[in-house]
Amino acid sequence: MKILTTLLDIAASFLRLLEAEGRILRQAVIQGAWALAFIVIASLLVLAAAGFFLAGIYQYLAAHISPAAASIFVSLPALVLAVIFAAIVKSWTDDPK
Repeated sequence: MKILTTLLDIAASFLRLLEAEGRILRQAVIQGAWALAFIVIASLLVLAAAGFFLAGIYQYLAAHISPAAASIFVSLPALVLAVIFAAIVKSWTDDPK
């Protein structure tokens, strides 16, 4: 009878441990989801800010030079920066083999 009581105590302790770990896991998943949501929002805001910044530069240049030249002067540096950032990301994700 003592062995059965000991086994039941071990099983109950194990189940309490699983419940506690489940609560911790649930909290970690919720925090990760909130972090991901804020990263997505921040990324969208950065993209919007960059778009408005480039539009402002274009409008300023278009007032002083032709709109076609202003478009080239705005889009070319943006394209170069995009290629540089893509190369940086590619270098981070390359397999070292």
